[in-house]
Amino acid sequence: MLGVDLSGHDLDAPFPRHLINFDSRESQSSRFKLIIDIVDREHLTLRQLINRLAGARGHWVPVGTPVQIADLIEQWFRSGAADGFNVMPPAFPDGFEVFLDEVLPILRQRGLFRSEYAGSTLRDHYGLNRPASRFTLKTA
Repeated sequence: MLGVDLSGHDLDAPFPRHLINFDSRESQSSRFKLIIDIVDREHLTLRQLINRLAGARGHWVPVGTPVQIADLIEQWFRSGAADGFNVMPPAFPDGFEVFLDEVLPILRQRGLFRSEYAGSTLRDHYGLNRPASRFTLKTA
């Protein structure tokens, strides 16, 4: 969104504003200008800015390392604040793959996510019997 790779920066340090070159004479989107204004006015950390701009639409959007994300999910689950989660990564497929490859194994180690499934269908997962077909011919 800002055209700068911020992946190596500390999420809890002040936003590295010096990396953003903004020339008001250039044609910039109003969204870019808004972000720069927020950074300049509120002196947010990178984590705070990400949380602010995540487009969460009222959803919880954790930001952090895989261990930090797993810690937050565990805290919410064990406290009874949530009994399940919908994963909404910021980008597909990369964000989802990171969650699957890095967060899910941590949750499995902690016993918070299953390693195996009971079967191959939703019915199997819930332990439900297969109902008899109404269309099966009955013998006399």
